[in-house]
Amino acid sequence: MDCIIGRIGEEARLKVRDEEPFQSLVRAVINQQLSGKAAATILGRFKLLYPKSEFPSPKEVIRTNLDKLRSVGLSRPKAGYIKDIARKVILGVVPASAECDTLTDVDIINRLTQIKGIGRWTAEMFLMFNLGRPDVLPVHDLGVRKGFQIAFKKRQLPEPEQLDRYGERWKPYRSTAALYLWRTVDFLADGK
Repeated sequence: MDCIIGRIGEEARLKVRDEEPFQSLVRAVINQQLSGKAAATILGRFKLLYPKSEFPSPKEVIRTNLDKLRSVGLSRPKAGYIKDIARKVILGVVPASAECDTLTDVDIINRLTQIKGIGRWTAEMFLMFNLGRPDVLPVHDLGVRKGFQIAFKKRQLPEPEQLDRYGERWKPYRSTAALYLWRTVDFLADGK
């Protein structure tokens, strides 16, 4: 890993987005299984449904007809997931930003994965990129697994359980390790 860090340098830094949990989770659902360009187009259209605000409130989304949400390019399941996120914000399942500071990573993952369309990976991305949590290792992420395979010259992708065990040595900075593992794959793709 030291060799990878030396070659990549310090560019693998955690960049935290300044978004409310509702906005972040809606963005995550819209981005699922889409190219960045397609997701950005749909997100832009979604926001245009609510011209009076920069981003709609959960109450505004709940009041929006499912077909109207679908009209911006959302699939039926994704439109339903977004409405469920809005409901869960109002019910207090989705913690507000201030409440996140008082919760453990496990608590947040457990709460977020109660929401339709939000799995462990999405919750982990939320922890890393919205809350800046330093000790998250998304062991099911293909890029992290591939980066580990390259960095440690393994013939096969590590199983998530293997990566989780190995990652114990990176505590309490597993988020940084994940960033370097992702960058390892990018680094190789860039031909460096």
